[in-house]
Amino acid sequence: MSLETQAQRASDRLSTLDLDQLSAFRLLPISALAALIGISAGFIAYGLYLLIAIVSNLVFFHRWGLEIPDLRSNPLGLWLVIVPALGGLVVGLMAKYGTPKIRGHGIPEAMEAVLVNRSRIPPRVALLKPISVAISIGTGGPFGAEGPIIQTGGAFGSLIGQIIHTTAAERKVLLACGAAAGMAAIFSSPIAAVILAIELLLFEFKSRSFIPLVIATTLATAVRFQLMGRGPLFKIGAIDFGIPHAIPFYALLGLVSGLSAVALSRALYWIEDQFERLPLDEMWWPAIGGLGLGLIGLVFPRALGVGYGTISDILSGRFALEMLLLIIVFKSLALLISLGSGTSGGLLAPMFLIGAAIGGSFASIINLIFPAAHLSPGAFALASMAATFGAASRATFTFIIFAFEITRDYDSVLPLMIASVIADGIALVLMKHSIMTEKLARRGLRVHQEYEPDILQQVTVAEVMDRTPPTVPPQMRLSELARMIGSGDASLSKHQALPIVDEERRLLGIITRGDILRAVSERDPEKTTVLEAGSTDLVVAYEDETVHEAVAKMLRHNIGRLPVVSRSQPDILTGYIGRAEVLKARLYKLHEEHVRQPGWIRRRLYLRALARAARARR
Repeated sequence: MSLETQAQRASDRLSTLDLDQLSAFRLLPISALAALIGISAGFIAYGLYLLIAIVSNLVFFHRWGLEIPDLRSNPLGLWLVIVPALGGLVVGLMAKYGTPKIRGHGIPEAMEAVLVNRSRIPPRVALLKPISVAISIGTGGPFGAEGPIIQTGGAFGSLIGQIIHTTAAERKVLLACGAAAGMAAIFSSPIAAVILAIELLLFEFKSRSFIPLVIATTLATAVRFQLMGRGPLFKIGAIDFGIPHAIPFYALLGLVSGLSAVALSRALYWIEDQFERLPLDEMWWPAIGGLGLGLIGLVFPRALGVGYGTISDILSGRFALEMLLLIIVFKSLALLISLGSGTSGGLLAPMFLIGAAIGGSFASIINLIFPAAHLSPGAFALASMAATFGAASRATFTFIIFAFEITRDYDSVLPLMIASVIADGIALVLMKHSIMTEKLARRGLRVHQEYEPDILQQVTVAEVMDRTPPTVPPQMRLSELARMIGSGDASLSKHQALPIVDEERRLLGIITRGDILRAVSERDPEKTTVLEAGSTDLVVAYEDETVHEAVAKMLRHNIGRLPVVSRSQPDILTGYIGRAEVLKARLYKLHEEHVRQPGWIRRRLYLRALARAARARR
């Protein structure tokens, strides 16, 4: 069956249904699938965690273990330089002969599937991505499992949407459910996971997506409670956020975090550009990056691995300033070289670690300069952790909520908000694309990361319709109408179709330019009336409908204009809506956003000036 035939059949079905009723009816099966995806993603996330733990223990300690080890005290010695390179080589081979979609940190690839592939992710990505991540992190990669599990969970949701008969929009929701459930299962942060899916994958806030997302993340978190415990991934003690006296310092921290986010994003893609210039097959790039990582790990072993324990230590204020600065330098180098080489790994954990170290360093430096400030390094580490990654990813709201879910301390809200929004503002000014969307932009894909209500759903037909459209009487001959149009009558040439009404403005039909041309070629225009040549099987818009509903009717019936009637008198013509009237709704939006109205101060001054001028004339 051709796509045109499928589209026509779908249009015929839709024409007999109310779209809102259809969406509500489909919400139940989609929510049931979201529940399945949420439970499955919880087990998938736990399985990936175990796989990373097993590979890390086998490679670095030659033992069997189900807990991710601390790689600082590994016994490999100089072999430490080779191990990450071997892991990178394996990942490069998997990318070359498996799928290149395993490269990178996962979230941009999930976004790309939504944007260009109708939310379809190949099954091999769901299989090879977690394996490649386990190998990359298990051989010392400075990554976390969050980005990859977001991609893997999204791939699982997409596969369910491909197995079951779904629309592309429903498949997008299922993909987002899998991605959000994966994040919730790793971090025990269901609320932040829902918002992440909305900000980075869905770009909408509708019941059709919000309800399944909540179901999926709730069940994934419940599975996590059973398998990995109820506590957050990062263990921190009580923190003094210093409210309200520390607020100015949090604002300054937002500036530092925003600049850090910009610097890290630009450095990552600069290093990617350098790898692309190498005269070698890209299969070898992860191995070269792994070799650089090994050298860094030999100098500073704490730069290796996921670093969850190090993040907990920073948030608990256990490091001196010197150690925090070393973490910033070496973890940043390890992340940029490894991820820039095109290996497989998550961006969230290392960016959290770097951001936390930046915040802790900031507080320690301020305390040295202003001893009376008494800033808590742990509090500033938490704020900077959220602000830095939130600004880099343009998902600020997500990571404000994420950091709050980690502490579950209401006192953290004000510092998180002020630091994060200032950092986000800095990134908006200095970066055209986020760290997530820069890669997609280089492939020619434009991602609109801001979502807002559709103006077509806010404006009614009555607000934009032409209330005095030109009409023709039913007994008019085609020849006469053709002469009137040919004479250049502006009122007739403005519209591509003319409503046919009687003396009492009862709507009898509509005639289009196409109808006129067909009738002239097939009939005698001197004998044929416009009612005979036009269409009497009418599709109408109602005054109280939204423009969105009117446009939906146009699309379903493949027509470019609609006569407008009222519900109280459905046979009386009250207006006309076509493409020009639809664009008028958009014009309203542009007017609201860009045309400034004079304020009352300016009006007051203007009136006073007029009064003075009048007195001067007298």
